Amino acid sequence: MPRVAVVVVAAGSGTRLGASSPKAFVGLDEHTILRHCLRGVFGAPEAQVVVVAPPGFEGEARTDAEEAAGPRRELVTIATGADTRQGSVAAGLAAVWPDVELVLVHDAARALTPPEVFARVIDAVERTGWGAIPVLPVVDTIKRVAGGEILGVVDRSELAAAQTPQGFRRDILDGAYRIADREYTDDAAVVAAAGHQVATVAGDARSFKITTPADLERARGLVAGHPVPAVPFASASAARAPRVGVGTDVHAFGGEGPLRLAGLEWPGEPALSGHSDGDAVAHAMVDALLSAAGLGDIGGRFGTSRPELAGAHADVFLARTRALLSDAGWAIGNVAVQVQTTRPRFAARRAEAEAALSAALGGASVSLSATTTDGLGFPGRGEGVAAFAVALILPA
Repeated sequence: MPRVAVVVVAAGSGTRLGASSPKAFVGLDEHTILRHCLRGVFGAPEAQVVVVAPPGFEGEARTDAEEAAGPRRELVTIATGADTRQGSVAAGLAAVWPDVELVLVHDAARALTPPEVFARVIDAVERTGWGAIPVLPVVDTIKRVAGGEILGVVDRSELAAAQTPQGFRRDILDGAYRIADREYTDDAAVVAAAGHQVATVAGDARSFKITTPADLERARGLVAGHPVPAVPFASASAARAPRVGVGTDVHAFGGEGPLRLAGLEWPGEPALSGHSDGDAVAHAMVDALLSAAGLGDIGGRFGTSRPELAGAHADVFLARTRALLSDAGWAIGNVAVQVQTTRPRFAARRAEAEAALSAALGGASVSLSATTTDGLGFPGRGEGVAAFAVALILPA
């Protein structure tokens, strides 16, 4: 059994990030903030890893944790968070195994913290017997101000910016949390208020906290290998250009029930086969949108391993895709789709289909065209439906 545990606090709402999902479950690329955070955690010395998730997101947290853990997935524990960070840390501490002697508390929002920072904190706690936190020196000139007036200058030589993970002897941290009588800004403050010393080790510039859309854009740039400078007082989205994605999907006739295609039901037409309702038009649109945003594809996001999507219709897939793009800082400009099939005939219901698909995307423009391929290929032979989509997305 490991002597060390890392409590990863991932229960925050991310209100300042403006995302529709809790912050830890917003994507940096095809993976979430939490998944990227856990790469650093599992690259550090072996430890029990307790992920504290928002209520209702325990399953997603376990999936991210076990995929990041690989062969060490037996070290993963999931706990349910509380309304406050301090309450969530307490929930994580309650899930730490009895034999653990040293506990690190880490914010999932510091998703790019490298493994060596964890190692430095562990070494400092074992060497001193105190708590230890990573810090960075403050390089800006700091002023004391009130009412728009400068009152004085703060000596920055005595200042440092605190980061996580923050590590402590397990008995000290447990005891400090038991007697905490108010909310503190971090775990070091809880421990210091209980009368214990806390040491510092070198932090890392990559361990910044993802709080605002500008922070998220900076993190995405680092993950993609294209560093984006920190932009503390302006949205980084202005620097992003519109992007285009392409998607395609095919389904054969032979499913059960009525035909569902382009967000509509087509009475009297043969159904398409598929894990969901086989709506090739909607699925091609999803792939085009995910492709444009660099968020993977429909198989990775909504694959056959998701039993709750069995039989799901176009509005479910498109609404969830729109939410993923919104969380990633993108708005949908328009989507154009061409359908290749001999049946059903689209002409009479084209406008109805465009309206249904647009509504599922929150009002984004959708244009639909259809062709019979002059009897060529499997669509021309009446064996199934093919759809091809192009999507334009814009910085939100």
